[in-house]
Amino acid sequence: MFHILEVNKFYPPHIGGIETVVAQRAKYLSKFPDTELKVLVCQEKGRGSAEVINGIEVIRCGSLGTYFSCPVSLSFFRKFQELSEWADVIEFHMPFPLEDIACLLSHCKCRVVISWHSDVVRQKKLLYFYQPILKKFLRRADCIITATQGHIDSSTFLPEFREKCRVIPYPAEISGNFRFSPVLTQKLKNPRNLKLLFVGRLVYYKGVDVLIQAFRKVRNCELFLCGTGVLEPELRKLAGTLPVHFLGNLPDNELKSAFADCDIFILPSVENSEAFGIVQQEAMTAGKPVINTSLPTGVPYVSLHGETGLTVPPHDVQALADAIQKLADSPDLRRTFGENARKRVQEVYPCDKIMQEIYHVLKND
Repeated sequence: MFHILEVNKFYPPHIGGIETVVAQRAKYLSKFPDTELKVLVCQEKGRGSAEVINGIEVIRCGSLGTYFSCPVSLSFFRKFQELSEWADVIEFHMPFPLEDIACLLSHCKCRVVISWHSDVVRQKKLLYFYQPILKKFLRRADCIITATQGHIDSSTFLPEFREKCRVIPYPAEISGNFRFSPVLTQKLKNPRNLKLLFVGRLVYYKGVDVLIQAFRKVRNCELFLCGTGVLEPELRKLAGTLPVHFLGNLPDNELKSAFADCDIFILPSVENSEAFGIVQQEAMTAGKPVINTSLPTGVPYVSLHGETGLTVPPHDVQALADAIQKLADSPDLRRTFGENARKRVQEVYPCDKIMQEIYHVLKND
């Protein structure tokens, strides 16, 4: 039996791109023959628990709370020590400083694979103290998986460990049959307007403030924001009387319907904390054109400028407004980009093939 341990900060129902990736890994990797998989994460706050979710054992360690985007959990170290003796390979999803420290303190002998989702971007002062631990952990790793070459090239740390890095993109799950509902269309103030969609947390690096400012300059469109976050009150004030719809967190089927029902999908991220943007894949799967930003991370590697959508400089309100209006004024261009987007997802991000590749990396085949 081959034992895989997936380690991350949190796990669904906590909402986040990395949590989506970890749940996807668990779902597919646990199906390989003679394979047993467990997931070790933390509670956002509160006592620990253990449960089986879709056949996967998920251990959530108790936490005193989340500070500087990291849960504080003493029980995590004890549980990690126990499970590291059970595991043949551990896949660590970074950034999450607790897992680096736990691994180094445990002196675990199993194979160590790091999935590098992003550098630590915002906590600069803490990074000064964390950096020596991080570098030691990267030296300990047997392999480092990144989703794009941009993750390596834009990182402060990975170029030094380039020989250990393996570029494997995040796979896209092609949605099966679901009951479509016009969740955006039915909310339009003017039925002739086009529907612009953003999906993500309302936090600093997503650039939703830039999007709303750009939207002021756009004609014949309405903007739909799916997600919640600390900036929501500020963004509502910024939107004022504009036709901006705050939809909150939608259930999965409604979210799929939102992707299918929109005319243009927009990811206006402004900071390197946005390292990929899985939501781009979901929009592309639905055959929608994407507007993203030219961050030095993996974001512009997903939807390609002039092929599946348009890419604009981050923070550039006018460039974003111009891109939106260009697509809004051209149904043919939207259709062409949307068709190219769906084709790119099918050809570049096939789920089964990519999961096979990840499994072989974990097994060191």
